[in-house]
Amino acid sequence: MLVDDIDQHRDRFGVEPICAVLKDAGVQIAPSTYYAARTRPPSPRAVRDAELVAEIKTAHKANLGVYGARKIHAELNREGVQVARCTVERLMRAEGLRGIARDKTRTTTRGEGAETERPEDKGEAEVRRDRPEPAVGGRSDLRPHARGLDRRGVRPGRLQPDDRGLAGIHLVAHRPGAGRPRHGPVGSPASRPGRHRPDPPLGPGIAGRIQLVVATLRSRRCLAMARSDWGKKASDVPEGARRQWRADRALRPPMRSPGRPEPSRAVQRQFWRLIATGITSAEAALTVGVSVPVGSRWFRHAGGMPPISLTEPSGRYLSFEEREEIALLHAQQVGVREIARRIGRDPGSISRELRRNAATRGGKQEYRPLVAQWKAQQAAKRPKPAKLATNARLREYVQERLAGRVRRPDGAVVVGPEPPAWKGLNKPHRQDRRWAIAWSPEQISHRLKLDFPDDESMRISHEAIYQSLFIQGRGALHRELVTCLRTGRALRQPRARAQNRAQGHVSADVVFSKRPAEAADRAVPGHWEGDLIIGTGRSAIGTIVERKSRSTLLVHLPRLEGWGEIPPVKNGPALGGYGATAMNTALTASMAKLPAQLRKTLTWDRGKELSGHAQFALETGTRVFFADPHSPWQRPTNENTNGLLRQYFPKGTDLSRWSAGDLEAVALALNNRPRKSLGWKTPAEVFEEQLRSLQQPGVATTD
Repeated sequence: MLVDDIDQHRDRFGVEPICAVLKDAGVQIAPSTYYAARTRPPSPRAVRDAELVAEIKTAHKANLGVYGARKIHAELNREGVQVARCTVERLMRAEGLRGIARDKTRTTTRGEGAETERPEDKGEAEVRRDRPEPAVGGRSDLRPHARGLDRRGVRPGRLQPDDRGLAGIHLVAHRPGAGRPRHGPVGSPASRPGRHRPDPPLGPGIAGRIQLVVATLRSRRCLAMARSDWGKKASDVPEGARRQWRADRALRPPMRSPGRPEPSRAVQRQFWRLIATGITSAEAALTVGVSVPVGSRWFRHAGGMPPISLTEPSGRYLSFEEREEIALLHAQQVGVREIARRIGRDPGSISRELRRNAATRGGKQEYRPLVAQWKAQQAAKRPKPAKLATNARLREYVQERLAGRVRRPDGAVVVGPEPPAWKGLNKPHRQDRRWAIAWSPEQISHRLKLDFPDDESMRISHEAIYQSLFIQGRGALHRELVTCLRTGRALRQPRARAQNRAQGHVSADVVFSKRPAEAADRAVPGHWEGDLIIGTGRSAIGTIVERKSRSTLLVHLPRLEGWGEIPPVKNGPALGGYGATAMNTALTASMAKLPAQLRKTLTWDRGKELSGHAQFALETGTRVFFADPHSPWQRPTNENTNGLLRQYFPKGTDLSRWSAGDLEAVALALNNRPRKSLGWKTPAEVFEEQLRSLQQPGVATTD
């Protein structure tokens, strides 16, 4: 039912805003739960529960609604339905089914509870408001009343104004030897039709037991929370209360009890500062002292970006530390003015703090710093609706450029592939994606100025579009439109997290940030970049390029013996030719031919083919550094050279058919091609100049 209600309104409001509103109303349902209910087939447990519910309802109805969970469980077992008793209790509780308690009669005239009809009253008693009787049930201390039951010692005036009202009077015969009505199982002599002996009617001298049942609300607090007219929020303040307290109640509406208040914004700011350093949400959560699920929820609900300003608030506002000091001093019976002097605040600020932000859940005001901080944060909120949520024309423009259909020149829609249902995760790996116009938010933002030069209402920044996509509760764009972005990410990735970090074969001392600064400006020769170009059948060629001269070396990686004959073995040798051992051997042979001054560093991709970099550095004296993940611009010379080499070694071809001599010839042709970046010199000429500069007198050389 709840999922169907969301379906009716999701096109207008979106799934995440609806779930946020339901959460505030006390109905817990996550967007992922909704998508799961719509895409996943029912679990075996759900199918089994549906079958059991039908059996339970049948047994419950067949026994006139008398049986409880224990007897329903026994009845099902007799019929051959094997089910645990706790399962029967759970399903009956979910369906609202229950039986009649043993040796208990009804205490009201309403037929609530079990599904059987209420038993008839054993006595005749009626409250007539138009003609009150002098007594009820033969007792002089009981008489009907217009608003309830007038009894000596319990008058209606003692009840609360909202709790008055008579639900019913129940008379049960009480005579010596008379027991209460028996409720045996169906089929027993006590329950069969016609076998039950009704109690005799009340006669003179038989006392009646009268029970008063008053229909009340759960509590006064529930009634106050249900009121919608906040204009009357100060009406329940006692007349004798202090003027300041009445003024505070009039300015601020009652707040729902937060249970355990969420951590203060100071803790959240510290959490997001740690996220900005690149650590995971779990590590940041444990560092600031919250649980891992709380940290993950903060990160997910905020779309991977801080929802609050990371700058500390000005000294105008009380901090959490000051509130803790106020609570300690107030508990020691220190006066307001003395507290103000000790923490350096105005006495009026301390007085208002103790009145407005005190906890009142226990029925009296008690100042607690955590609750006070939460109340202050709630009162300081100034929610502002998103621009896309209030401007329908702008929202339609943005949504059409993001998720519009691809069309042919004649305007016909091209459906494209059918992608899998979005489950709140990143784009599917190597699977079809939705075809859409897929403009980037930056393109949309700048195009608006050209399409609507005179309409200032049609303006929005690309960051606002990103926030509407990634942050839950913005109420503007559908969350699933993130699949139309190029990256297809479900959450934004902090910039520091995308940078290089130690993992696997990449230790902390060989990350890109540790590379010497002289390798970046191309002023000093001897710094190289390397990678592999891959062909079919797990064939590859190693490419290394000197950054200053653009000189290229091609590394021959022949297939090992047994390729195509021996089946692959997990964690076994890579017979394709570019395993760690084979790569080390071939790369060492190529780099060892160079002088030591011309093989200072080597910047490699993240590939595991160079996982033996420590041994390579020990044998050649060349320090190895690894580029950041998904950062080819950190090896620009090598990436450009690989593009040139694809003229000789196209993708989709077998690269193992070329010999070492063939690779040397291609490298020679490439090194003798003039380059604009070298002033139309060739890489071979510049590299030769570097060699001659090393052979000048006073410069040591190494063969």
